Amino acid sequence: MAEAEISAGRSVKTEKDKGLRLALVTVGIAIALALAASVLRLYRLAEVPPGIYLTEGIHGVNALEVLKGEHAVFFPDDYGRAGMIIYAVALTTSFLGRTMLAVRLPAALASTGTVVAVFWLGNILFGRDESGRSTPWRGLLIGGVSAGLLAVSIAQTVLGRTAFRGNFLPLLLCLCLALLWRGWRERSRWEVVVAGVCAGLLPYTYTPSRFVPFLFLFFGLSFLLPPGIFTRERARAHLPWAGLFLGVAALVAAPILIHFAVHPEHFFMRSNQLLVLRPDHGLAASLAAFGRNAWDHLLSLGFRGDPNMRHNFPGQPLLNPYEAFFFWLGLGMTLLRWKSRPSYRLLILWLGILLLPAMLSRDRTVPHFLRMIGATPAIYLLTGVGLWEVFSFLRKRYFRESGSRSVVLIAAVAGGLILVQGVMSYRTYFEKWVAVPEMADAYDLEWIELARVLNELPSSADAAYLVPTFHSPYSFEYLYQGESPAHLLHPSSRGLAQEVESALRSMQRLSSAKVLQWKAGVSAVGEDTGRFVFLLSKYGRYQGSEEYTDFHLHNYTDISLGRSWNFYEELEPLTVDYDGGIALQGVALGQGALQMSVQKAVALGRDRPMWMAMRWQIVPDLDIDYAISLRLYSSGGERIFQEDAVLWNPDHQPTSDWSGEEPVDTTGLLTFPAELSAGEYELRMVVYDFETQAPTVEIDVWEAETTLARLRLAEVQ
Repeated sequence: MAEAEISAGRSVKTEKDKGLRLALVTVGIAIALALAASVLRLYRLAEVPPGIYLTEGIHGVNALEVLKGEHAVFFPDDYGRAGMIIYAVALTTSFLGRTMLAVRLPAALASTGTVVAVFWLGNILFGRDESGRSTPWRGLLIGGVSAGLLAVSIAQTVLGRTAFRGNFLPLLLCLCLALLWRGWRERSRWEVVVAGVCAGLLPYTYTPSRFVPFLFLFFGLSFLLPPGIFTRERARAHLPWAGLFLGVAALVAAPILIHFAVHPEHFFMRSNQLLVLRPDHGLAASLAAFGRNAWDHLLSLGFRGDPNMRHNFPGQPLLNPYEAFFFWLGLGMTLLRWKSRPSYRLLILWLGILLLPAMLSRDRTVPHFLRMIGATPAIYLLTGVGLWEVFSFLRKRYFRESGSRSVVLIAAVAGGLILVQGVMSYRTYFEKWVAVPEMADAYDLEWIELARVLNELPSSADAAYLVPTFHSPYSFEYLYQGESPAHLLHPSSRGLAQEVESALRSMQRLSSAKVLQWKAGVSAVGEDTGRFVFLLSKYGRYQGSEEYTDFHLHNYTDISLGRSWNFYEELEPLTVDYDGGIALQGVALGQGALQMSVQKAVALGRDRPMWMAMRWQIVPDLDIDYAISLRLYSSGGERIFQEDAVLWNPDHQPTSDWSGEEPVDTTGLLTFPAELSAGEYELRMVVYDFETQAPTVEIDVWEAETTLARLRLAEVQ
């Protein structure tokens, strides 16, 4: 009797020791995975990527609105976005300030957390067999390998380090499934409730989350096969738990669901733009497009990659060759055994349903890894299943007697491969990816530098920046914190004069305005500050310029807001028809706010340049880029000054890009050299082909030079 008790005690102690070792191994793996993911997702996050992508900037600007008290569950900017990431960025901004780190940290932490959540979910799904018997090493191996490969994936590193709202989808979905699986199995009410909370938060993440209800629906229906298996007793046992889960999820999701019910156009805002199935293209064409899209995304699982540098190291497949082998093997095995193993059914449905958002979307580049992000955990879990199947086969065939040592061996090999791949991903990202030539344009580096410089310059509330831009630089709006207001204006706007006037008039006190001009090649705006300079030279006084690495700042004071701003009062008729398909239809010139008549000698001071506005008409389909040469002649007929400029319309297009349907107004300034003596001069103009330098001549006159005005320069004061 005593020996039996001693034996039983030893058995209990052995089981406790095994449980303790298993717990330590589990915690150790989780910590290792968290560290690996943290290095790749968080290291130098405030510096790399070196700028802020458009979507990230929008999140930052929306977060600033939230911090000002403008709350919403859905933000319609840029085709709409649910609010989770915006509130997360608002939280980090409140602690870290308006920085790149504050914008990116929530998504990076979510991506890091997804790695640990995948490990936990894999351990739960495969930690027991179909009979309920504990299989801890299977759970640890599948979960650990799946999470490890996810942690060191170059594509997931790129996505995780960018403030994409999609990073929250796999995290919440994995947590939801893990909690629901455990809670349902263990009859744990609190775990089912928390699972419902996670499910209810999914609609606040990313548009593909709208497919998740179909995953729950079809997975639940799969338990009804074969027909008749779902008895009344089973219904009584399971329906209360399903009701609890769905009720909590519906309650948490209610605010955004109500918003979509009230604003259905917001629900379809993005899908209407992207859906590959388009009625206007016909059913056959739409299905063919869907088939091509589906095939391209399946090829990403080992054969081709997303070429978009914001989603991937361009062209690299989501899975490398050995990962692809285990994935396709794992998928094949789950398809063979889906009837008897709920965990396999879950992965198959998860993969198929959450790949649909990418397959149903029209994109310029495919495959699109960001739209696939909801299916990513299933992809890596299937890869882990494939590895386990290979290991099981080899152990039965060759390592039958080795027991747990074979598990340790395969775990060590898998860990080594993951470590090597992690090092390779680190080098690929921090050495190669950051050097991709398109980086500057993709992440608005010039706007980041502008915000940094302006934040460092002295500023006051009575000085304003006028910043020309063709698009909304949300990154600059988020990062710029100077006291001087920065007015972002489209340089080709037809109402630019009134917009500039309104922006300056809105200030309580105005002492100066600074016009920003990008240096050539730095920004798409380029030299398109001419209309700003024209207006400020007309209604203000130029006080010099400051030069920085990427841009100039032109300073103006004595700005007049006593009258309405415009480019000119009226055009004086001056018709010159040239034989090259272009005609001058009118001209206006002046100095300061005063417009002068070209019919008599124009008296000019030396304190500011002369401004000129001209109206042009071209014939349709003109393929010549014209320029003008303004020439100043003395009373004795000697050419003493010349200034040339290409003819640009307000959209910064040369004449070869004009439509020819409507006249085009051009503006410019003419600054006279200080050494010119006082007296009368004649201003003439030549229109010529910019490429060949050949002039066009006036029809019936056959002269290249046209007299525009007689000028009288005053003495230098």
